[in-house]
Amino acid sequence: MIVEYLPQQFVQNLPALIIAIPLLGAFIAPLLKKHGRAAAGWTVAITGVAFLLAILLMDYVRASQGGMVVYVFGADSPGLTLPSGYTVPVRIMFQIDGLGVLMAFLCTLLPFLAAVYSVGFARKETGLEKYYALMMLMTVGMLGMVLTGDIFNLFVFLEINSIAGAALVGFRNYRGEAAEAGFKYIAISAFGALMVLFSIGILYGKYGNLNIAYLSGVIEYSRLDLIALGLLLTTFALKCGAAPMHHWVPDAYGEAPGSISMMMVISSLSSLYALIRVCFILFGGIVISLPAVGWILIIMGLISMLLGATMSLIQKDIKRFIGYQAVSQTGYMVMAIGVGLAVMGDPVAMQTYGRNALTAGLFHLINDAIYMGLLFLAASAVIYAARTRNMDEMGGLARKMPYTAVFFLIGAASIGGLPPFSGFASKLLIYESVFAFNPVLAVVAMVTSIIALAAFAKQFAAVFLGPPLSNLKRVRESPRSMLIAMAVVAFLTVLFGLYPQLVIDWLVRPAVEAMLNLAGYGAWGGA
Repeated sequence: MIVEYLPQQFVQNLPALIIAIPLLGAFIAPLLKKHGRAAAGWTVAITGVAFLLAILLMDYVRASQGGMVVYVFGADSPGLTLPSGYTVPVRIMFQIDGLGVLMAFLCTLLPFLAAVYSVGFARKETGLEKYYALMMLMTVGMLGMVLTGDIFNLFVFLEINSIAGAALVGFRNYRGEAAEAGFKYIAISAFGALMVLFSIGILYGKYGNLNIAYLSGVIEYSRLDLIALGLLLTTFALKCGAAPMHHWVPDAYGEAPGSISMMMVISSLSSLYALIRVCFILFGGIVISLPAVGWILIIMGLISMLLGATMSLIQKDIKRFIGYQAVSQTGYMVMAIGVGLAVMGDPVAMQTYGRNALTAGLFHLINDAIYMGLLFLAASAVIYAARTRNMDEMGGLARKMPYTAVFFLIGAASIGGLPPFSGFASKLLIYESVFAFNPVLAVVAMVTSIIALAAFAKQFAAVFLGPPLSNLKRVRESPRSMLIAMAVVAFLTVLFGLYPQLVIDWLVRPAVEAMLNLAGYGAWGGA
């Protein structure tokens, strides 16, 4: 264990440091207004430190008793007693388990690579100090969402994530489409935040507490509780881009700068994390309702898979094409998690294939973040060089951009489920586990993968193969920082495909155990 060789006080404060350092970085970045390169280097350094802290935090959680770390900001007691005798909660609690550190790993890795990519990609833009400040603020929002043990602070960090994300989506305000996409994203985010806030009001009004661990032990199967569950389920399904609430995804992913598109992927997956936490921990004790919720997620996943894959076929904008494929990939994860929920009340089924479905869903979450990020980076590199988003105006780019072409091909092969890439490993696990639950689900998932593979084969041929068009004679390969970021992501895509068991043992299995450990999580309800 690495943490054994580090100062104990430093290790104990890792949950605070992983939030405080990017937050400090976000406040300092605007001071570098006249030094765009300095702001870029500062952001690379800050996000790199945050990633290292996430690695240490993962080690700290593993070394902790019960695989759980609880960190309290503020008062030692649960509340502050006013002169009137009324007690109000004034402290913030982070409750970090295997699922939380898996997400923290992704929520720091992708922003770090996005910052490296941005050094070359965004150098000609104006207002870079704001761009980099918002990147770090978005990182803070995502990390807070996946580490907090308090439902109100989940709402606060969700808002930070959403506001920073909306500003970055619309960062290129000289494009009307970008401004429209940013407005659409902030509008749906505000609507979702109101529903979350309303559900928090319901739970606090009934139980007088905001701590997720405490609520998980006292929550009932009442009408008010079901309303709160419905609101939370709808909001986080909306924010993770599941159909039929996916309409913002192609716009936001398509119009965001390339590095931000990759960050938007993990931002959406942070909302999927919140959905998992709500279903398995907050409402995990209400076993009677879980099969119904599981089937809702299964149906939502099926719709997302088919709708996203088929809608991508008619797209001419390369990033909107990938955006619809992102909707389709979300469907795989939602379906697998739904299968796990649907059999929560059946110990035999859970042990036979339910646990495998959850393992497959989380493994695919990791792989999706990696290969979708690679595809968005490669597509943005093409747009950067060719000065067009229309795939009909591209062709023969492999001659001019050989490295970018290889990286795009690796991402396309992975999303299509070809071995030995990471998408094949996680999709195969999904097929096997959901087939045991219902063979139809596996058939739909495999057909969707075939559609995705055919779509990417067509688009790769249109963009990179064939004779180069006359308008692309001056196209050159991407700047070095962009190639480095894409190379790292491509390496991870291949590595996770060649050694899937390593990823499952190191990241996924502890997260699945945390999802199912309601008693262990709830034991901290009085902390």
